Order: sequence, then structure tokens, then C-alpha cells
Amino acid sequence: MPTPTNDQSDEARGRWLLLFHQIPPKPAYLRVKIGRSLQGIGAVPIKNAVYALPRSEDALESFQWVAREIVDGRGEAHVVEARFVEGFGDAQIEQLFRTARGADYAALLKEAQRLGAPRGSKGLTGTEVARLRKWLDEIVKLDFFAASGRQTAQALVARLEKRMEPSTDPRKNAGNKTAITEGRTWVTRTGVKIDRIASAWLIQSFIDRRASFKFVPSQGYKPLPGELRFDMFEAEYTHEGDRCSFEVLLQRFGLDDPALRQVAEVVHDIDLKDGKYGRPETAGIERLIEGLVAGNPDDEQRLALGATLFASLYQSFHASPA
Repeated sequence: MPTPTNDQSDEARGRWLLLFHQIPPKPAYLRVKIGRSLQGIGAVPIKNAVYALPRSEDALESFQWVAREIVDGRGEAHVVEARFVEGFGDAQIEQLFRTARGADYAALLKEAQRLGAPRGSKGLTGTEVARLRKWLDEIVKLDFFAASGRQTAQALVARLEKRMEPSTDPRKNAGNKTAITEGRTWVTRTGVKIDRIASAWLIQSFIDRRASFKFVPSQGYKPLPGELRFDMFEAEYTHEGDRCSFEVLLQRFGLDDPALRQVAEVVHDIDLKDGKYGRPETAGIERLIEGLVAGNPDDEQRLALGATLFASLYQSFHASPA
């Protein structure tokens, strides 16, 4: 499929990505495997053998991986950008996503209520709460259009977490801290933006002070021995649940710094666009990053300029913790 040129408008390119596929009858497990893969990336069927996702770089990468699975299984698969002019409308397709995720939230709520009621959280284990959180994070990541039940599920899981003893929350277990040798090569996708720029600054400032960075295409790259990938498909450090790569790095390396957590909140809201934290600095930082990206096509230059920006933001939070 030809790559759209930069002068094509979003309207001309279309809001959606569609995967058309044909899966051979044998082996029988392939259809089940592809069905699970499509479910795992949040795609919804709009007709037989046609699945949709809202158009984005991550969605394209996800569909391309599924298409490769199909082709490797001797099937056919095509990924296209589309906009609908007859039949389906955007509102109808959005509702398909809301219905799918609404069913997911309902199932989670039923399980959470079963575990928590009528005893509150008495007898509820940290493992069970962590499982609910992981399940919820996975649904939220795929909830592109704010499905019904999201806020209720988030509030219930948060209440259960709050009632647990701090030591039962695995995300606060300092024993999970990762250690690496310095001087590693850190690999990420070309065309770095907010999460990759911020993560690179975090890596070089707090995790691996002698780190070097390598920029590769989003598809088809096989890491060399000793390389560590971040914010890309199948990376060692990338999005988990509703956490961006910056947040994952903080957690995995045990960086319990209030100023870094505040930086993470800004990065999260810019990258995931879910308004989770609503920090007043977010809009200004987002505008600065947009200008940095627009004016600097070179990834190394973006990282260098971004490092100055995030170092200053960190210092401002460090100086004024409130």
C-alpha cells in the first residue's frame, strides 16, 4: 500500500484502518489464533473478514503484525486506510468500539464485585487486586471512544487498591527494581515524539548515563545482542496497560522520585490523550514538543533539544514539589 504523502489531509486519508483477510481452512488453529490477535489489539468486525481500528501509527503497526501472521499461515491480508461515504458512518463504527469495550468493562465489574462484595475488601488478596488492575489497564488501552462503564470500573478498582496494605501492591515493591550495566544501545522507532523523547532523557539521566540511541523502522528490525528496545512493538520497555513507556521505565527501574512522577503525568497525558492527570503544565509542554518535532526532522537533534526541555521541567518540579 502506498504511503500517503504529507500534504494529504486527515479527511482525504480517512479516519480508519481496515484489515481485509482470507484465512485458509487448515490449520484449524490459525483462525482461532488470528481471532485472539485481533481481539487483543481492540479491532472490531464491521463485516465478515473485515476489521477496523481508528487510524494511528500504533494501529497500523498492530494490523501489520496480524497481517503477517495471516500471510505466514498461507492466507491473504490487506491493510488499507479508509473513510466511509456510503453505508457505515463514523458514528456507527465508533459505537461498535463502545459496545465491545462496554462489554469488557461489564465483565470486569462483575468479577470485581464478586471478589469484593459483600465483605468490602476483607479477605481479598493483593494478587486478585493486581489481576483486576492489569485487566482494567488492558481494556482502557483499547477503549478508543470512552465506552460506558469505564469510570465505574476505574473507581471500583481504585477503591479496592486503596484498601489493600501497601506491601500487597506489586507496583510499589522496591524488590522489582531492574539493574543493567551502563553503556547499552537503546533502540526505538524513527520519528521520535513525546514519549520517546522523554524516555530517552530519563534513560540517559537516571538509568544508563552512557547510553547511546539507535533509530530503526517500526517494522522488521531484529535487535542485535545487548540492545534494549523502548516504545516500540515487542520492546523490552514499552506501553503496559494504560501506562506510557516513560511510566513503565519509572516502575521497572524503581525510580521513586516525586518530581519524576510529575514529569510522567505530563508525558502520559500528552502521549495517551486521556486527560488522566490534567496537570496545568501539559498544554504548554505539548505545544513546545510539537514545535520541536516540526522544526527538527533529525531524531538525534530532537533528543538533544528534548533533553534540555525535560531537564528544566524536572528541575522546576524538584524545586517546587507542590
